[in-house]
Amino acid sequence: MNTASMSIEFTGKIWQWRGPAPYYFVTVPEEQSNAIKAIASLVTYGWGVIPVHVQVGATEWQTSLFPKNGLYLLTLKDSVRKAENLKADDEVTLQLEIRL
Repeated sequence: MNTASMSIEFTGKIWQWRGPAPYYFVTVPEEQSNAIKAIASLVTYGWGVIPVHVQVGATEWQTSLFPKNGLYLLTLKDSVRKAENLKADDEVTLQLEIRL
């Protein structure tokens, strides 16, 4: 079994997409997005979506990164935002783990 992984840490601002249902995201910065792009073909499960394990504060969860305009977007679930008392425009530091 392959247990290799890539770990990435970055800080970004939470922003809200106000579609039919509000979603909250953090955009992965260019440098880290480029590192992810370099391994994307090894880990994507379609449409460039990348499964990740994420930690912010004491909260950990599984989600996916979505490609958008050459960068990646990380979705912040409501349960995560509530657990860590996060809201739009907050700066957060996130740790990502991508299994290779």
